[in-house]
Amino acid sequence: MFNKILIANRGEIAVRIVRACHELGVRAVVAYSEADRYSLAVRTADEAVCIGPAPSPRSYLNQSALISAARITGCDAIHPGYGFLSENAYFAEICAQYGITFIGPSPEAIRLMGDKIEGRTTMRAAGVPIVPGSEGELKSLDEAVELAVGIGYPVLLKPAGGGGGRGMRVANDEAELVRYYATAKSEAEAAFGNGALLLEKYLPKVRHVEIQVLADQYGNAIHLGERDCSSQRRHQKIIEESPSPAVSPELRARMGEAALKGVRAINYVNAGTMEFLLDPEGNFYFIEMNTRIQVEHPVTELVTGLDLVRWQLRIASGEHLTIQQADVELRGHAIECRVNAEDPERDFMPSVGEIQYYLPPGGPGVRVDSHLYNGYTVPGNYDSLLAKMLVWAPTREEAIVRMKRALGETVIHGIKTTIPFQMGLLDDEVFQHGFMHTRYVGEMMPKWLETRKK
Repeated sequence: MFNKILIANRGEIAVRIVRACHELGVRAVVAYSEADRYSLAVRTADEAVCIGPAPSPRSYLNQSALISAARITGCDAIHPGYGFLSENAYFAEICAQYGITFIGPSPEAIRLMGDKIEGRTTMRAAGVPIVPGSEGELKSLDEAVELAVGIGYPVLLKPAGGGGGRGMRVANDEAELVRYYATAKSEAEAAFGNGALLLEKYLPKVRHVEIQVLADQYGNAIHLGERDCSSQRRHQKIIEESPSPAVSPELRARMGEAALKGVRAINYVNAGTMEFLLDPEGNFYFIEMNTRIQVEHPVTELVTGLDLVRWQLRIASGEHLTIQQADVELRGHAIECRVNAEDPERDFMPSVGEIQYYLPPGGPGVRVDSHLYNGYTVPGNYDSLLAKMLVWAPTREEAIVRMKRALGETVIHGIKTTIPFQMGLLDDEVFQHGFMHTRYVGEMMPKWLETRKK
């Protein structure tokens, strides 16, 4: 096991990694920006190093500063968390050059799965179902139009690199495809430094279901079941749960095996997530792989009893994965609500300021992953995630009731949060019956806003 790990991240995930380090007897060093000087991660770490001013390019994305911080403090590994440099192949290579273990997959795997065109090609060759679409990068608008005629509208223009919904455009006919092509290309170039696009058949009212995987360097790999992430707004997840109300044990086994085919095809090592679209007929299609720990990883932890971050550290340090597929059992039901510093009544406008009073929920089956405390100032420089409210219960129905109780207990004074909207989702009949799809939140939003006016 490592002696000391640099945590190249912030917020709740930095706190989460500090805790995993301490449970394994590893010293944790937090790299922080000037805006995070008084963060909970800094307060709980064994050491902390300031790596620059608030803007991410000068701190959390500053590779030289992070490598220097690791070397100065004698760290033998770096955990990148999620976001920032977690899926940066070049950073993983730089770590290796300095003899520092990057806690994640190889640079080759990151690079391969970071390119959606290469990812689709690799998964197709491995026998993993993919969404019908272009074989490779679109060479021209004319090619896009010709392909769209072949697969049928609507179609999705999608950047080859990057994620989070940026640069995506849905075209319902040829006129829209012509209008959106140049815009999507320029947005992709601006966001990811890569204007390459691919075209896929757009599947309306599908579910977003992802499979968690773990793999070691000795060829052992398992999947840990699925998470349903269909409750999302503009490709940003709001509520996640496991197991999915739409996935049977037979379908879970097929999706899990498909995910492991992908893992083996790229010799993947560490924790990762294979993301799929699931249609109403039970057909599933690979869309991308996240080569890092996911924000929603605790959902899987609650239903499997496994600590994924600890396994990340153990695998990266050279340990064998001692869990067999037959050992994995999903017990009960878990739900996660991402509580963000946003005002849902004002189109989810960011909300920043001082937390005047914070009281997290408690009681049976409740877990809170957060970096909040009374008097903490939420900076406006970073992602708006404040806390992940999680519950576990024997059934989905009980988990929904428990989540409503937990959110109702939560007190966050000083800023606006997404809790009122999530309470509305939990009360909605579509959610309660488990009939969500990726467009559901957008369709439900006007109804919720109307109730707020009464």
